[in-house]
Amino acid sequence: MSTFSLYIDRFVPGGLLAHVAAIAGFLLAFFLVARLMSERRAPANTFAWLLVIVFIPWLGVPLYLLLGGRKLRQLARNKGVLPAAVPAMCVIDTGSLCQPVANTVLGAGGFAPVGGNRVRFLPTGEEDFAELERQILAAKHSIHLTTFILSRDATGRRIVELLTQRAREGVKVRLLLDALGSFMSSRGFVEPLRKAGGEVGRFMPVLPFTSRGSANLRSHRKIAIFDGTTAMIGGRNIAVEYMGPTPFAKRWRDFGAVIEGPAAVVLGEVFVADWSFATRQPQGGARADAQAEGAPIRGACDLQVVASGPDVPGDPLYEGVIAMIQAAERDIWIVTPYFIPDEVIQRSLIVKARAGCRVTLIVPARSNHPVTDYARRAYTRELLRAGCRVLLYQGTMLHAKAIAIDDRVALVGSPNCDLRSLFVNFEIGVLLYSRQEVQAVTAWIADLEKATTLPPNQRRSVVHSIMEDVCRLLAPLL
Repeated sequence: MSTFSLYIDRFVPGGLLAHVAAIAGFLLAFFLVARLMSERRAPANTFAWLLVIVFIPWLGVPLYLLLGGRKLRQLARNKGVLPAAVPAMCVIDTGSLCQPVANTVLGAGGFAPVGGNRVRFLPTGEEDFAELERQILAAKHSIHLTTFILSRDATGRRIVELLTQRAREGVKVRLLLDALGSFMSSRGFVEPLRKAGGEVGRFMPVLPFTSRGSANLRSHRKIAIFDGTTAMIGGRNIAVEYMGPTPFAKRWRDFGAVIEGPAAVVLGEVFVADWSFATRQPQGGARADAQAEGAPIRGACDLQVVASGPDVPGDPLYEGVIAMIQAAERDIWIVTPYFIPDEVIQRSLIVKARAGCRVTLIVPARSNHPVTDYARRAYTRELLRAGCRVLLYQGTMLHAKAIAIDDRVALVGSPNCDLRSLFVNFEIGVLLYSRQEVQAVTAWIADLEKATTLPPNQRRSVVHSIMEDVCRLLAPLL
């Protein structure tokens, strides 16, 4: 090529544009890498994003801009500080609880523990649906409900019909749906509720894309609060595979709880903050409706609400799980549909098993996301070699999320034991500190009879080995 040709390629508009684009791309990638390194991420997550941004920039840069956000300072400021409102008369001394766990969650930016609660568990989808229906019909002042998925099936239609009925009767109904999880049902499907006087909010719409945050940040919280005094939480979405009035052969196995007492006020605060952020309405109106009856004492159970996500300054859920594992003396039970831990949780489980703790992990034999099944295999093999038990649930899809430590503390709610739940999603959980409730959770976990023990030595084909390696490399992005 002649010198003149090189001169033209370099300085004509087309060549100049390409040159400028290359420099801009390099600077953008450099900025994103610097931002990535400054965020509080798991090392594996940081490494995975670095690989994609550096080696496949044309894919990694737009993906990170769309999906890579985790902690957003502006979002946290807009939503306010969640742990601000806890009924002062019900805050309890952590000395009577599993102190390392309670103090860790509180120190990481979580809510203070509260006493005076009554808890009932919902082990089946039929019980969960019946309770939700009963609470909707019994509400006097307000119904606040948020979910990741509201399906257009018979279960979803029945709940919308009930909410519409109560709104028409004068009860203040607010329904908050994740804009992605409920993409097909957050508009026309709930229009009857709007026409009846109820309100529907969409959490972080992805179309059209807004600048309020990353499309990757989804609300995985499932909370229902009635009159500010009773709350329902758990892992179930509002769909026939999760719950319904009659048994369903393909219904997923899940777990939930009804909480009456001051903890319902705390859970109501989480909903109010989410609602205000999603709808841009002041928090005062929703809070006044939710707390119409104050914070009555209903029982003797000590609880600690754990909200986790981009709107929380620290990582109370993640640090609470680590504290639970490290505080265990005899038994660690973990039930999760997807097991993709970070290095700290994985090492903590291995160390505890080698120290003599009975560590039991229960996961579905086959989940609804095959990629996560491949990604978990390397982790479960490490656990098996350390002496942990890994049980594969053989019934329908196991979607429950629960952790129990000895007879001292248990965690139930929406978070899975994976990097997305621990570090990205908006999640909600409740730590139980009263022995009776912890024993009930442990008994439910032990009753997962349709499980077989995973053998320590698993044969892997070449194809399976490659699939596992690729999926584990991408696991932090799942």
